[in-house]
Amino acid sequence: MKALIVVDVQNDFCPGGALAVKDGDKIIPIINKILPRFDVVVATQDWHPKNHKSFASNHPGKNIGEVISLNGLTQVLWPDHCVQGSAGAALRQDLDSKNIQRIFQKGLDPNIDSYSGFFDNGNIKDTGLHDYLKKQGVEEVFVVGLATDYCVKFTALDAVNLGYKTSLIVDACKGVDLTAGDVKYAIDEMQKAGIAVVSAGVI
Repeated sequence: MKALIVVDVQNDFCPGGALAVKDGDKIIPIINKILPRFDVVVATQDWHPKNHKSFASNHPGKNIGEVISLNGLTQVLWPDHCVQGSAGAALRQDLDSKNIQRIFQKGLDPNIDSYSGFFDNGNIKDTGLHDYLKKQGVEEVFVVGLATDYCVKFTALDAVNLGYKTSLIVDACKGVDLTAGDVKYAIDEMQKAGIAVVSAGVI
């Protein structure tokens, strides 16, 4: 059984959003095209409270892009984004959501960020995604979405570490590249962990 994990294809991560990934919207037609080819399709959704500690605005004197220690973990400070109930947190309307069977929200705890669709950044709490996939009999997952060097990467790494045969559909992802080369480094890291890098055309 194969599953597609659609990571954070939300308004705030697309052009015009609070934390826009360049050309983030360009991957949506590719995702829509491959959605029907999978037995199970799930999505993740960043869903932050307003007081989330990953927001630079909640750290007076700190700027967006600065790196701090948050509860013992390295944390990049981001602009306010994907605030619960906001238009920016909604999945993109042009994403073919009728084929998405379940949405898993993450980043709900204000004291810890959650890049992965499976666990928070400290691996303390899980989202329920792993249990759901297991109950569906999923053994292989394909990961797409935003952004390659953050939430996509950590979702894929957790998937392979949990024992799933894992592939990154590279042309159905876009990255932040906060520092030039981050996306390439992320893809290299995934490959070294045993994640296959494939294109949508071969799915």
